Amino acid sequence: MSKRELKKYLGELPKEALEEQIVALYDKFAPVKTYYDFVFNPKEDQLVSEAKMKITNEYFPVKTKRAKLRRSTAQKYIKQFLLLGVDVFAVADVMLHAIEVAQKYNARREIRYASFYKSMLNSFEQAVRYIISHGIKPSFKDRLIQIVNEANRQDWENRYEMARIITLFDEDSDF
Repeated sequence: MSKRELKKYLGELPKEALEEQIVALYDKFAPVKTYYDFVFNPKEDQLVSEAKMKITNEYFPVKTKRAKLRRSTAQKYIKQFLLLGVDVFAVADVMLHAIEVAQKYNARREIRYASFYKSMLNSFEQAVRYIISHGIKPSFKDRLIQIVNEANRQDWENRYEMARIITLFDEDSDF
């Protein structure tokens, strides 16, 4: 069904039938429930703190002894925030938090997997692109530089690439 056909169909429905369909979607599909919960009660601070807690728990678990080190947990929250239209500052904060937590973990217990460094580089590049595309560089400049400095201090194999990413996307040399 095309969007045009859907609009026509919905336009022909009586108000009560339309309300019933929306309630059925709300009950049946978790993403619809999440969307409406956010639209009517956008507690962004609570969502951000929950995401940060879960991301931190990937590296410093409270209930178990072994860290899972999954980048996908952060990516899941970032994707959800983008779909919901969460404030750009909050999304960027979560993006950088994920990298910073990984660096804190690596400072305590060095990770030797090349895939870890590659995924952190991808996360860093995604964060830099997002921050620059939304025009919020001044607010996150110090944190980005701190991440690069920490990567240098920890002797990350991709530290030069991280430094290059900052300058590559920097047209007006704010960094």
